[in-house]
Amino acid sequence: MEIVQILVQGILLGGVYTLFAVGLSLMFGIMRLVNIAHGDLIVLAGFFSYSIIQMTGLGPLVSLVIVVPAFFAFGYVLQAGILNRTLGDDLLPPMIVTFGLAIIIQNALLEGYSADSRKLSLGEVETASFALSEGLAVGVFPLIILAVAVGTIVALQTLFYRTRLGREFRATSDDPAAAQMMGIDTKRIFAISTGIALVVIGIAGVLMAVRTTFEPLSGPTRLLFAFEAVIIGGLGSIWGTLFGGIALGLAQAIGGAIDPQFQILAGHLLFLLVLVIRPQGLFPKVSH
Repeated sequence: MEIVQILVQGILLGGVYTLFAVGLSLMFGIMRLVNIAHGDLIVLAGFFSYSIIQMTGLGPLVSLVIVVPAFFAFGYVLQAGILNRTLGDDLLPPMIVTFGLAIIIQNALLEGYSADSRKLSLGEVETASFALSEGLAVGVFPLIILAVAVGTIVALQTLFYRTRLGREFRATSDDPAAAQMMGIDTKRIFAISTGIALVVIGIAGVLMAVRTTFEPLSGPTRLLFAFEAVIIGGLGSIWGTLFGGIALGLAQAIGGAIDPQFQILAGHLLFLLVLVIRPQGLFPKVSH
């Protein structure tokens, strides 16, 4: 039963990493843009929710009513005003710009909130659990995060394959030049996709802030886990991100069961193993 408990905890941890990674996967899948500021944007969402709660008294989940549209607008403006100017055949310029953005976010958060760690409270939901069987319990909040991660992926897949906007996303992703010749405003599509990616980042940031402590300089760690989940699952593949996140969570859970100091290293080793054996990831994106 202990093995089953470890596997369950690994899957639930994978839900966290999946939610971290979906926004990163979305931006790369559509624009071939590697967002170095991804982890810092997750942390920014946590601090934004923290400020909303301090000013209004709202709960963390209710604060999403403000966080989600604000982050969509921020993503749209960021892409339309800055990142669109850097896109091209060379992947380096947008990486440099987002690296600069990461530094700006970190220093702004340090200036505004100091280096102290914060955490959002959701009351009894954080510690609540239910027993599946004797010796096997599942936490309610980690299960909620996994459900949100899966629901987010289902919503994105529905958007991509059941709507006109989704067809424009896929056309732009496959061949931006051809899509532009067909009358698609690719810069607008890029801006919308970044807005949607930041919506996912905003949700991930708030849920992260409830699950664990966070501080202004904790963004790079979130970026690393998200990047590993994306690479393991397959670049640009949304469903692959889910499997990559769960694989990473399982590796860390099993490693932690062997030796607590081996937990994080086990995830890194899985990442390196996938890079060596299957560098395109387990479920690479297929063009449509």
